[in-house]
Amino acid sequence: MGSTSPGISSLTKVEAIFKNPALYKLASRIPKRDRTRGGRPRRYPDYMVLGFEALISVYESARQAEAELAHPAVWGLIRRIVRERFPNDLSMHLPAEPMRRFHYRYARDRYLSDPDVLAEISSLHREIAAEQARSLGLLDPDGPGSWTKPDLSRLLHADGKVVTSLYKAHPGDTRVDKKTGEVKPVRHEPDAGLHFEGDGETAWGTKFVLMATRTRDERGRIILDLEWVPKPGGEAAVAMACFRRLAPLVPGTQGIVYDTALRGVHHQVLLRELGLIPINRVALQTKGASTPRRKDGRSVEKSAHIEDKQVRHPDGTTRTIQLYSRAGAVGIGELTESGDLAFLELARVRTHRFQDKGGLYRWYNDYALPSTYGGGTVSVRLHATEEDRARRLNRTENVRPIPASDPHFARLYARRNDAESINRGLVDSLYLGRAHSVGHLRQQANLLGYALMVNSLALLTAGRSAPPTARAA
Repeated sequence: MGSTSPGISSLTKVEAIFKNPALYKLASRIPKRDRTRGGRPRRYPDYMVLGFEALISVYESARQAEAELAHPAVWGLIRRIVRERFPNDLSMHLPAEPMRRFHYRYARDRYLSDPDVLAEISSLHREIAAEQARSLGLLDPDGPGSWTKPDLSRLLHADGKVVTSLYKAHPGDTRVDKKTGEVKPVRHEPDAGLHFEGDGETAWGTKFVLMATRTRDERGRIILDLEWVPKPGGEAAVAMACFRRLAPLVPGTQGIVYDTALRGVHHQVLLRELGLIPINRVALQTKGASTPRRKDGRSVEKSAHIEDKQVRHPDGTTRTIQLYSRAGAVGIGELTESGDLAFLELARVRTHRFQDKGGLYRWYNDYALPSTYGGGTVSVRLHATEEDRARRLNRTENVRPIPASDPHFARLYARRNDAESINRGLVDSLYLGRAHSVGHLRQQANLLGYALMVNSLALLTAGRSAPPTARAA
């Protein structure tokens, strides 16, 4: 059954954007005009450039945003919010004439499309978004949950999204002028590429990685970071760079939910260097056929021999058990009479983390042994070591701290649905599902506007749902 709650009006989104303190803080990174060089002064305060950018995600296009701002009710609402926020600062007040699209496009191309300016705004956005997430009770270092049972409020979830290009043509495509016979290049997206999506399908466009966290509220999502993927197949590397720069800002994070684009080498970094639990499935060793078959074409789960352990029975005797992995779970493997390997999965009891003096982390899972093996528990290391590399064992590729068969996996991995919801919301904010602009820098500025709109809505709805005493505080 779908949600029965009412939708959000466009005016509510406009109100949320201009009530968000982040809008005015981010505008501080837009370079000030050099008055010694002369020229006409800026007609609108700097924050209106970012405000207009966020409004494009509300109205789907810059043209429609301009039309909506021309309505006295919309422009009057924005002017009133600004006057109430800055009653004594006339430089922040807006003129009676609404902002036009050409004002926005000039500032976007001159400032927001500058790599250095965009990098500064993006960096400040991460800091502000992390603070706002904590204000909503998210990613709290003293919050609920443990390494054994992570809490949903202390998870990051991320995904890659291909934004369909504004033009369908590819680089190098040409057309013939019917009048002159001249061969001319066709307008195209220079930064687009052919990317593979999670379902194996290909998509032509510009790819970005978006990272978020969320409360249990329907609109409690905070987008923390986003970055362009410059090359097809480079999503995982970009995602890891985002995790590295985001981790110091969100020390209360316990885990990261991602799809199988992250592999063992990336899990090793998350576990060993960042001290975070990767929550995702193990990629299949053999993917099944799309059409049902009796024998061939079935999916095959990835399996590997992990290590041997000595276990002690109650009578004092010892026994060597062989530990294997299957689909990320750890279990005991024994040969049957027919020569096949029987896999007995072990139940995870505890996940614990230790930090070395050098700052690196060590991870272990404790598993319950069946009574036939003496009961008790056996501890298995989760991170890889040089010994594993010498054995050519990719431990982090085959073993998951919380495998798909674990009782807590479904609850945590459900955050993948919100990552898809972010992508769906992004598509809905685009006119005809295509990018607002050309070039990855402009599109990244567009996505920052989308993130600002989403975060603003989360703050506004959380404030209105809070008790009166909490709002007063």
